[in-house]
Amino acid sequence: METAAQAVLNALDCPDSELSVLIVDGGRMAELHEEYVGKQGPTNVLAFPMTEGPFNEINPEIIGDVVICTDVAAKEAEDAGVDLYTRALELLIHGILHLVGHDHAEPEETALMQAKEAELFEQFKNI
Repeated sequence: METAAQAVLNALDCPDSELSVLIVDGGRMAELHEEYVGKQGPTNVLAFPMTEGPFNEINPEIIGDVVICTDVAAKEAEDAGVDLYTRALELLIHGILHLVGHDHAEPEETALMQAKEAELFEQFKNI
């Protein structure tokens, strides 16, 4: 995951950026999902950008945290007929894109983000 994360950051012209990746189970993700998003149950990935808010200038190289839920990712991988690493890589890319400012709140933004996800996945699926 570390190699893949660095490759994605390099491709996004953020080679000096830093992030953390946390892998959690469904119980912990459900807690985070409710606490920070206000929704119940686990989700597949959460991204916590650190480039926003009152302390964003303390260390601008740190762009945030990506939290991936293995329980949800494993189920999604099984449903899609792919291995867990493949699904986790897709979720990592998705999370990193959120950290660098991409969003999917509007249909146009969603299409742009999905295209970028697919492009990055194709580049790094064999890492």
